[in-house]
Amino acid sequence: MTHTAPRTTLTIGSDLPVRRLGYGTVHLTGQGAWGPRGSDANATAVLRRAVELGVTLIDTADNYGPGIAEERVAAALHPYADDLVIATKGGCVRTSAQAWHVDGSPAWLRETCEASLRRLRRERIDLYQLHRIDPDVPLADQLGVLRELRDEGKIRHVGLDSVRAEQLQEAVDLDIVPIVSVQNRYNVLDRVSEPLLRLCEARGIAFLPWFPLGNGSLTDHQELTDIAAAHGATPSQVALAWLLHHSPVLCPTPGTGTVAHLEENVAAAELRLTEGDMARLDALTTPDA
Repeated sequence: MTHTAPRTTLTIGSDLPVRRLGYGTVHLTGQGAWGPRGSDANATAVLRRAVELGVTLIDTADNYGPGIAEERVAAALHPYADDLVIATKGGCVRTSAQAWHVDGSPAWLRETCEASLRRLRRERIDLYQLHRIDPDVPLADQLGVLRELRDEGKIRHVGLDSVRAEQLQEAVDLDIVPIVSVQNRYNVLDRVSEPLLRLCEARGIAFLPWFPLGNGSLTDHQELTDIAAAHGATPSQVALAWLLHHSPVLCPTPGTGTVAHLEENVAAAELRLTEGDMARLDALTTPDA
């Protein structure tokens, strides 16, 4: 029996409807998100093809490059379509491919947000995400400056990246600014963030899983390979389809540097898994694995 078809859209906040399979830009930069990867022309081709295929959520970050991914998004897609949501992040400072640190000081968050606005050629960022919570800065101060930026019209909504369920709950309880999304590592074989997902479901918060394909580690998994063969699909498509079926608040944004792989990923939204498929995939790991 075919599993109930997943919803095709998700509304971030109360006013940002997006298709539930977006595009992440980390692969537009080099190893460790440092320097460019490939040519500007290829990046433009991938980004424009994503929009042609109906992608309405582009996820990027100021430290991809640094700055390069945001610049490539603007070069390819500006002026932006009315329904295109651009999400970016700030709060992580990268100084080399392997060296980075967290800076959640209000002065830095303001500076880096304004730099992202310039690179993206936007007056307001649709979704601005705190890339990491800085343990050395009170969370109220970090959220406070994001509220100021929202009140000034520079950002529309606020999200968090790489948080635990209790940290999200703390941010919600502080009630400084609404948290409309989270990003955490999550995929069919890595469900450490299951408690966070359940909290997001209860709160109506979007969950944008990063490494939805396990950074490529899922492509050779036998169970995914077998299910894919039964559908004439690929293991990557099965992994993405599982996310879409698993929870209505999940909105994967897989990244790639090639048009062919992008097209494969986007097509996963059309894959309908059966109840038997879902049972087999759900059994691969446990929520507290």
